[in-house]
Amino acid sequence: MGTVDTEPYSSSEVMDGRHKVAVPPPRPFFQSLKNTLKETLFPDDPLRQFKNQPGSRKLRLGLQYLFPIFDWGSRYSFDFFKADLIAGITIASLAIPQGISYAKLANLPPILGLYSSFVPPLVYAMMGSSRDLAVGTVAVASLLTGAMLSRDVNPNENMKLYVHLAYTATFFAGLLEASLGFLRLGFVVDFLSHATIVGFMAGAATVVCLQQLRGILGLDHFTHATDVVDVLRSVFSQTHKWRWESGVLGCCFLFFLLLTKHFSKKKPKFFWISAMAPLTSVVLGSLLVYLTHAENHGVQVIGPLKKGLNPPSASDLAFGSSYLMTAIKTGIITGVIALAEGIAVGRSFAMFKNYHIDGNKEMIAFGMMNIVGSCTSCYLTTGPFSRSAVNFNAGCKTAVSNIVMAVAVMITLMFLTPLFHYTPLVVLSSIIIAAMLGLIDYEAAMHLWAVDKFDFLVCISAYVGVVFGSVEIGLVVAVALSLLRILLFVARPRTVVLGNIPNSTVYRSVEQYPAAATVPGILILEISSPIYFANAGYLRERITRWIDEEEDRMRAEDKEIRTLQYVVLDMGAVGGIDTSGISMLEETKKAADRRGLKLVLANPGSEVMKKLNKSKFVESQLGHGWMFLTVAEAVNACNFMLHSIKPVEKDGKKLDDDGEEEEAAGKWRV
Repeated sequence: MGTVDTEPYSSSEVMDGRHKVAVPPPRPFFQSLKNTLKETLFPDDPLRQFKNQPGSRKLRLGLQYLFPIFDWGSRYSFDFFKADLIAGITIASLAIPQGISYAKLANLPPILGLYSSFVPPLVYAMMGSSRDLAVGTVAVASLLTGAMLSRDVNPNENMKLYVHLAYTATFFAGLLEASLGFLRLGFVVDFLSHATIVGFMAGAATVVCLQQLRGILGLDHFTHATDVVDVLRSVFSQTHKWRWESGVLGCCFLFFLLLTKHFSKKKPKFFWISAMAPLTSVVLGSLLVYLTHAENHGVQVIGPLKKGLNPPSASDLAFGSSYLMTAIKTGIITGVIALAEGIAVGRSFAMFKNYHIDGNKEMIAFGMMNIVGSCTSCYLTTGPFSRSAVNFNAGCKTAVSNIVMAVAVMITLMFLTPLFHYTPLVVLSSIIIAAMLGLIDYEAAMHLWAVDKFDFLVCISAYVGVVFGSVEIGLVVAVALSLLRILLFVARPRTVVLGNIPNSTVYRSVEQYPAAATVPGILILEISSPIYFANAGYLRERITRWIDEEEDRMRAEDKEIRTLQYVVLDMGAVGGIDTSGISMLEETKKAADRRGLKLVLANPGSEVMKKLNKSKFVESQLGHGWMFLTVAEAVNACNFMLHSIKPVEKDGKKLDDDGEEEEAAGKWRV
């Protein structure tokens, strides 16, 4: 009997139900690079609206892109204003006490907290794309600012320099945020995973709550460290200085704040009770101190606040200071954290109202409001969750609620600041603790444990790092673990054996689908990631091990075909390949040839086909007939060869018609 060649019909043709695997048309290198950069940096294609437009129209669209207020402002109505007025007044009642409290948390004069609730919201109202975000200072950024700057400059000894460094850090935070937005690099913030943020926020909230023991207990001297060991050491080393009057007052107001928050959570329509509680506490605490002269009995008060609007501070930016690097480092870290929090909050509320916010435009808005704020006596601001939640629940319609809040703060700065003279610091500490307890999301941590143990590890690492180390250590550890996970996923991609789902042409993982049956004589493997230099060696070794395991299994089973003949690689999930990956396929092909196996590729993507075609791998190594559109077609072709012809080779010898060994010729007999 004669012999036939092993290569079946060519995959470049359509015949017997088969389809050819197409190679994308060649594209110039710079065109491909341009498209890749465009997809990475401009996935939303913001310039598409400017195409084929006259010059005046382009100018108007450009203004609307940078200043969204020019877009939605033309559709603004009186009904919207009524809703925004109520929401703005409501969040102002929360912003005033929070602004003062968080400024103290950053070791800054309390008046700067009010300044920071006046100018930045006005800038955001013009440039922001979120309807629900309420701008202001936040506890975590305030804690970071205070912790990082206090290491080099003691605010009690040189408050002027300390304040100037805070302005400078705010400037660089804004510069970073705006740069990320203009350069379309918003994906950088995505490296702060959900697990990282949950752990970091909980750790920061724990540290903030512990640090408020200074105000609750009426201590004059306290550590600037943020780790729990130093904080507790500072608290319990001064037991003889604890003020019981301050402690009782603080516990009473903390109970009141938590009670109102619990009530508003149970009865959402009474959200305004929880929102008004901080300002109510400030008013009641101030009246109590004023009437009882408690400041003479161990209860510390804010003291005089300067009346008037924000003074300019551009000349106070400490560009020539020897502590400039400290300010830059503080600005970068606090800027990234504030950016991640603000965008996450904005997207969350946008999802509830079914509208879209542009992450890059938000970065530009955050950056510009902090740059302007640094020049108008403000420190770092973003979109805090608590204030934005109140704004959302109050029924805001647009960013005009921020303008209303800014006007309310302006009136306070011009006429009402003397009323805060007797505000007890213990009330501010109670307000901070009540707000921070909401950031310790233990339910989210338990959800992470139930869904993904590695994410839970990242979360706990961030928490432990912040609580027992510092905020920077916790953040670095969590981000490092998240990046390690990405690297492990890339360097150790998952490969699975596929089997046929009965009565179908579908092939799925035999581990996931026990009913999926492997095909005798054929090993089908799915590669679930791009093939790059980082994982090429691992994939080569893993494929070899799969082949060894499959051959051992087949030898142990009593089947008609006891040896492996074909290895089919499902390339459907391989989004890209580099030269190392192509070399890996070449080495795998050679290793298969040495073992008498045939390597078959199925469902390669366009990018993979482009690289394989340029490298001549298909022509010189694989052969056009062994590349298929689907796994089913590949298996059908292999089965055809297995059942239509039988080998005439055994242990390197050719078998004659009587089964005797002859010299191998590498041929098959029909």
